[in-house]
Amino acid sequence: MTDLEHAWDDLPAGPAPVDAILREARRDAARKRRTPEQRLRRSLGGAAVAGGIAAAFVAGSLVSSPAPEPDGPGAALPPGSGAVGDDVATPVAFFGELEAPESCADLLAHYVEQGVDLVGPFGWQQPYLSRMALSFDAGNRVMTGALPQASMPTSARAPRELSAKTGRVTSSETGTNVQEVGVDEPDSVKTDGELLVRLRGAILTTYDVSGDEVEPLGDLDLGDFSDGEILLAGDTVVAVGNDGTRRNGGYGYGYDSTSPQTRVLSIDVTDPGEPRLLRTVDYDSALVTARQHGDDVRLVVSAGLPDLDFVRPGRSGRKGGGQETALRANRAIVEETAVGDWLPTVSIDGGDPQQLLECDQVAVPRADVGLGTMAVVGFAAGADVAGVDDLDAFGLAGDASLAYESNDHLYLAGGDGGVGGGFNGCGFTDFCVFPRVAGGGGGTTYVYDFALDGTTATYVGAGEVEGTIRDRWAMDEYDGVLRLAVGPSSETGNFNSVVTMRAEDDALVEIGRVDRLGVGEDIKSVRWFDGLAILVTFRQVDPLYTIDLTDQDDPELIGTLKIPGFSSYLHPLGSMRMVGLGEGPQAGGRRWGAQAGLFDVTDLTDPRRIDVLSYGAGSRATAGGDPRQFTWLPAERTMLTVIQKGRSGFVSAIEVGGGELANTMTQVEFGSDVDEVRTVPLYGAGPGGSDKVVLVTGEDVAFFDVP
Repeated sequence: MTDLEHAWDDLPAGPAPVDAILREARRDAARKRRTPEQRLRRSLGGAAVAGGIAAAFVAGSLVSSPAPEPDGPGAALPPGSGAVGDDVATPVAFFGELEAPESCADLLAHYVEQGVDLVGPFGWQQPYLSRMALSFDAGNRVMTGALPQASMPTSARAPRELSAKTGRVTSSETGTNVQEVGVDEPDSVKTDGELLVRLRGAILTTYDVSGDEVEPLGDLDLGDFSDGEILLAGDTVVAVGNDGTRRNGGYGYGYDSTSPQTRVLSIDVTDPGEPRLLRTVDYDSALVTARQHGDDVRLVVSAGLPDLDFVRPGRSGRKGGGQETALRANRAIVEETAVGDWLPTVSIDGGDPQQLLECDQVAVPRADVGLGTMAVVGFAAGADVAGVDDLDAFGLAGDASLAYESNDHLYLAGGDGGVGGGFNGCGFTDFCVFPRVAGGGGGTTYVYDFALDGTTATYVGAGEVEGTIRDRWAMDEYDGVLRLAVGPSSETGNFNSVVTMRAEDDALVEIGRVDRLGVGEDIKSVRWFDGLAILVTFRQVDPLYTIDLTDQDDPELIGTLKIPGFSSYLHPLGSMRMVGLGEGPQAGGRRWGAQAGLFDVTDLTDPRRIDVLSYGAGSRATAGGDPRQFTWLPAERTMLTVIQKGRSGFVSAIEVGGGELANTMTQVEFGSDVDEVRTVPLYGAGPGGSDKVVLVTGEDVAFFDVP
């Protein structure tokens, strides 16, 4: 928790008699136009009056609102909205760059004003899609450069003498290689060391892994459930996927598509021989991320744009005449929408849909981040979710569909072309959602910061950075500072940067940066530590940069290594050693394939690659796309990673010793099932405290004999 957060927690909370002043301050700030010079290296500061007053009563607490006058700003809100009644609490307070709507009519006006500009004669125009923001199954996710987070103690010596003592970076307690230590992520397999749970398709199976052999215990058919993964909290499995129902995407040009409905299942495995379904919760929105902190689960979902009955020119049914006539008719349809058309719904155990968010729970961003509705939903695993009141939720009336979650902060990012991804790669979120593409020469990314407390979240502030943030792995938070690896855009030069930002008042303010990293090259991977960042870019060679972050106000480039190929996944192997998995030239140098490189980072000013293992032309190291297919066994000083050659999948067991890599290949799978291979560690469960490994393939679950 930052000093600012501590200070806010000490401030009193109660009725806020300054609504009119806040509204007027926001309006004044909205009238001011920024010059390009003002936008460069500046924060998204809110109006001074609004920020100063708001900080005194909104952060970290519940704010009770007085009853409105009959014709006052809260009169149009529906009952239970949090803005009507003497004792009704507002769970999330917005200020500065996230404005609270004065009424449901005010919120609807925001949607309609932007929506009429996004509709064409055929409906919603690309890339503004309806509520079909695509989610892909695990095998189709693209996460090149996905790097799990680890904590690296910083040295007491001078920055140029930093030591890369990374310690023993292992998988999460449930066996998944994750981005943040202490923040678990969904996977197809989870374990608590004795029980292993595996989801394949719609079948959930439990196994006993406490003995000498893996013993199946029971299974449960989840019915209409697909593209799912699971979290494990005690005796509760939380499965997150969708119901697979095909719906009209409604995004124009006559296309139909699957509009995913995020389905969340709670399953009791107290008796693992008979898993029991407890609850089914459906959201009419696409899943962006799911994260677990202890027993608490948090979802970020994207509702996109509403499915409306648009006319289309020259078609049977609702003919719209010519294109101009159809355009006018479709704009009128948008203008006639109700606020409920734009807000996500939730249904429980097949019941009637309920509106997930009330109007005052949805923030209106002042920045141009595109149109849509994001929702953040928190709940305790195993809790009895009987209605909307059992969910902690808030929303954002914009398309900030890049989400990163640390141990105590959630950051949502979006912008006028500032988020990477698209039809050629889907970015690198958990579940691919079509982002907003650059428009009008834009290239700024806007970031919104929320402090986490259990299942709830409190808005902290917002900031902006010129450039692109290609994926969640390019974001990191440490000691209250947000660190970003930023790629080029129309607002920057043709180079990459590392930028640091800190919350001040109601803004994320830029406090430091390093520019001109990989001029004319693309970011391939980033590895964050407490006082260090390691960045890999690529065009024709692989520049590996070490950036000193011990003084986050003054980050400094301290070392560079250039070698052929690139590393798309980096993992520390203990003190002063790191492995990079990626691609590079094979024997003869003409053809490329997968390779593993061993790096000596004893001297961060002079990183060196001391050994390289090549897998042959056309091979692929799948951990570069999905880091969950990598496992580090520190007791054995062995890493396990999946290598694909043609249609065959292998587990590559690489022993590290004497500055060299010794490899043993075991063929385990074929075809599309290669994506399902997992090596799940049971740390210290073997003889003498050695590590055991469960190998999960398409059809089998069994112990793996580590060479």
